Amino acid sequence: MGKVTRIALAGEGGQGVQSVAQILTEAAELEGKEALYIPNFGIEQRGGVSIAFVQISDQKIPAPKFKTGDIVVALSDRAVRRVQVHVGSETVFVYDASIEGVEEDLPKNARKILAIPALEVANKKLHPRVFNVLIMGAVIGATKVVSLEKAKEAIEKRLGYKFEKSPELQELNFRALEEGIKLVEGMEVE
Repeated sequence: MGKVTRIALAGEGGQGVQSVAQILTEAAELEGKEALYIPNFGIEQRGGVSIAFVQISDQKIPAPKFKTGDIVVALSDRAVRRVQVHVGSETVFVYDASIEGVEEDLPKNARKILAIPALEVANKKLHPRVFNVLIMGAVIGATKVVSLEKAKEAIEKRLGYKFEKSPELQELNFRALEEGIKLVEGMEVE
């Protein structure tokens, strides 16, 4: 039986959580894997916490929903609190290091907690618009669930029309992906 990687991504509406989930799913499919994506906006679509559930496997995915993620990513203080229910003893919990005042809210039962400076890196080295792609890179770096090559191919497929108008956007997105992977390198995720 192939292992299913369960990923929960959460952030404020507009942070690109759903886009990342869709691109990650696309990358998995490009690699010939099974992939399932379920968006969850809650009742307050604008200005609320947006959660995306992604499952990727080499074999059929047994159920569309899951309770506990292998990796749970929170991009805002409200998201940190909202995704607690999806953290278990085997979960790697990732959050943006710039989120202030969440120390008390971090899950006590996670296998590993990684604070990554994603927003800072996006703002200082790249562009705030690619913050979500940087997060996608961190997820790929932490899980190895898809290859960098297929992730780039999926980004190209999804955003190619924008790249035609502004070719520098392609390089910016690819750099963001690579920077995200670097953020978790050496953090002992396994």
